Amino acid sequence: MVPAVQAERRVDLFPEEEPRGTPLEQLTRQWMNERHAPDILPAQEDLLTNLLDHLRRQSEAVQLLRGDPSTSEEEHIRIMLVQTEIERVKFIVRSYVRTRLFKIERYARFITTNAEVQTRLTAAERDHASRHAKITDQHFYLSVLQGLPEKQSHLDDTPLFVPPMITEPDKFRPVFVHALQRCPRIRLPDGATLDMEKGHISLMPYSVAEQLVARGEVELI
Repeated sequence: MVPAVQAERRVDLFPEEEPRGTPLEQLTRQWMNERHAPDILPAQEDLLTNLLDHLRRQSEAVQLLRGDPSTSEEEHIRIMLVQTEIERVKFIVRSYVRTRLFKIERYARFITTNAEVQTRLTAAERDHASRHAKITDQHFYLSVLQGLPEKQSHLDDTPLFVPPMITEPDKFRPVFVHALQRCPRIRLPDGATLDMEKGHISLMPYSVAEQLVARGEVELI
């Protein structure tokens, strides 16, 4: 991490270690998982709230130190390093939120019809998905569907040999998986089995890795 400003003026971004790493390490892992997973992962609302609150406090501390006339030149250099680290964390937070927003808007209608997926979203995300799905439905109806025969004027039709009109996550999409620990034996779609030791990297369908990711046994890269 970035060095502290001074013993009595310490500016530690994430001083407390946890079993799964610092809050920043946890968020970085969740960010990478969210970016590489085709499905929407459970929201990390508590982690994000605590991290943003900590960033706010550290930003306020940095501003106080910058305005202190007794702060030395060496301390100012360390403060600049801390500010750089804060901006890096803000970038990760923004990218994480944007990634989730992209998925929510892409799968909005699917989300509104799937109660299990809705449990992975925050209240604000569920509201956004509902509004986005409603607006999209209205747009499709006014621009296309109202001019079609009654039997073809619905988005939830599932005719044979025709792709569904509601976009769903492709869980068969291959993903690269990095084992964070020794994993239980994995059965692949072709019937073969795979043993993953800690540090092992493998390519597999997301449907196979989904539960491993949920349990925190692997991360997506």
